[in-house]
Amino acid sequence: MAIALASSKSGFDGNFSPIIYSKQAQIALRKASVAAAITNSNYFGDIANQGDVVRIQKEPDVTVNTLERKTAISVEDLDDSEFSLTIDQANYFAFKMDDIEDQFANVDFVSLAADRAAYKMADAMDVDLLLYMSGHAANGTYATTVSGTAQHPTAGEINGEFLKVNQLDATDFGSLGSADAASTAYATGDSIPLAVRLPGATALSTATVSPLSVVARMARQMDVANVDSRGRYLVVDSIFMEMMKDEDSRLLNADFGGSGLQNGLVMNNLHGFRVHVSNNLPSKGTGAGTSGALAQDANFGVILAGQEDAVASAEQINKVENYRDPDSFADIVRGMHLYGRKILRPQGLVTAHYNAA
Repeated sequence: MAIALASSKSGFDGNFSPIIYSKQAQIALRKASVAAAITNSNYFGDIANQGDVVRIQKEPDVTVNTLERKTAISVEDLDDSEFSLTIDQANYFAFKMDDIEDQFANVDFVSLAADRAAYKMADAMDVDLLLYMSGHAANGTYATTVSGTAQHPTAGEINGEFLKVNQLDATDFGSLGSADAASTAYATGDSIPLAVRLPGATALSTATVSPLSVVARMARQMDVANVDSRGRYLVVDSIFMEMMKDEDSRLLNADFGGSGLQNGLVMNNLHGFRVHVSNNLPSKGTGAGTSGALAQDANFGVILAGQEDAVASAEQINKVENYRDPDSFADIVRGMHLYGRKILRPQGLVTAHYNAA
């Protein structure tokens, strides 16, 4: 902070005032991470290096047959099978602090930088896991690649590791009328146009769907697939959360303040889901807040519903070390973050494309 005092008289004008640096460093804003709160870490295992594998045994399948009198029973052998959670994702940081700068600094920049680096690596993992779990690429398109062996039923339609039937869009809501003024039909991937149910409203427009209707449909998809009702979660972005707060529902007539966000958690039970808010969810174009043509797939947000056993993750910051820079008088600090993720039960993951109409 430079101090310069202007004067209406000739002479001292403040040019020789000292530059004073505050001892309080400005801390960058941080997003809450939700990945650790919604994935299964039971298979953590010992992770030493990138490429290590955690092998997961699958539950054997057993056939139930009709029993008839005086008929010999058929005995089957149990087939054992397994799949792997591979530690194949890695991030790193590296920075150096010059001895002279360190000597005269009034702030511990090394500690500040290390803290920032740890946050950014955790945030990078959060972004990657939410993309992977939602079956999307960074640009909002459906992912078509598979990490390891896909765990979906062989007869199921899939995009990558994700069940197509669990990727909700405008075609999944029969209550919607014509898509736009030209009566263009909805196509696969088109976003669900959302509008809140305002106080006093007796019905919704046929051009839109309410936010809670989308949440209820996600719950139905999981119920039909016999997904455990315990441990269900919903991850939404800030726009969807605002719309739910505006919804004319006694379920949501509560103050979302309190003690503040904890791992992005804002509500413990909504249609059987605990609700998290994250800005790391995938989106396409300018995102869900863009209004316009209803039958479109150019601009939308993605929300994710799941069950805790659906995805396994394992992580470890393997190495953090200091060493002298051979080319200057400085200490170098570097760290490496290793992790892996695997969809175990794709039936327990449901996504929806939406935009605020």
